[in-house]
Amino acid sequence: MTTTTSAPSLADVTASDAALRRFLHGLPGVDQVGAEARAATLATRSIKTTAKRFALDLAIRMVDLTTLEGQDTPGKVRALCAKAQRPDPTDPSCPPVAAVCVYGDLVPVAVEALRGSGIRVAAVATAFPSGRAPLEVKLADVRAAVEAGAEEIDMVIDRGAFLAGRYLAVHDEIVAVKEACGDAHLKVILETGELATYDNVKRASWLAMLAGADFVKTSTGKVSPAATLPVALVMLEAARDFRDRTGRRVGVKVAGGIRAAKDAIRYLVIVNETCGDDWLTPDAFRFGASSLLNDLLMQREKTVTGRYAGPDHFTLD
Repeated sequence: MTTTTSAPSLADVTASDAALRRFLHGLPGVDQVGAEARAATLATRSIKTTAKRFALDLAIRMVDLTTLEGQDTPGKVRALCAKAQRPDPTDPSCPPVAAVCVYGDLVPVAVEALRGSGIRVAAVATAFPSGRAPLEVKLADVRAAVEAGAEEIDMVIDRGAFLAGRYLAVHDEIVAVKEACGDAHLKVILETGELATYDNVKRASWLAMLAGADFVKTSTGKVSPAATLPVALVMLEAARDFRDRTGRRVGVKVAGGIRAAKDAIRYLVIVNETCGDDWLTPDAFRFGASSLLNDLLMQREKTVTGRYAGPDHFTLD
């Protein structure tokens, strides 16, 4: 049974470092064995025929098609944006992706390439992927991306501050970044592979949501382990419980190492079983990925034609 807590009470927990610490460490602990067992059980669910086609199309619509390499060029971003709009040029019924995610300096290229498509432009910021920079540098990074046309910002938390127990410093930095975003949505990357425990993942999720995150995100994709089913389960439970207490829905984004359609469907099962239909939308759940899209397209082709397309049937990212 969920206990209803008023908004002022939750606001009070960020009044001081001590209050925030008491709140975060007062959250119920995560049963590691139970979380891993539940995630493993849900991963065995079988989805077939019409339901599988629906799941594949939904997963495609949830993809943040991403390129975050030092060798990225305007040409590569334009090609990625073309694929985002028509993932399968031979099949006009194939849906577009949710967003294209790039480094901030390439935002203008993506904005121009996606103009009028309805696909959002996302940019990583705040000294991605390390998060090691002065706050004024991080805020300048965010403002530059937003001014260039980014509609979503993927920031990274200061994991060093979090792991040192300086929770209010992390909270206040997220608040400042959220303000710098203006109308752009803010996705807060926890880098769960560096947080060590599920309890820390839960605390970091709550901390980000209290600070105004529109999404909480697992990983940068630059650290291993990245997204895992048990971690996603913990974050989804936190998002569900946060809405129960505040009435505000916060999305969840999983990123890093998700390459197969069967894995994407496993995540969708966990979303449905944990949070329900309200989160089965690109507004509330995303995949940060590049190679995942090709496997989704191959599996989708199989549901339509009865045979697999070769991996070279779709463009490589």
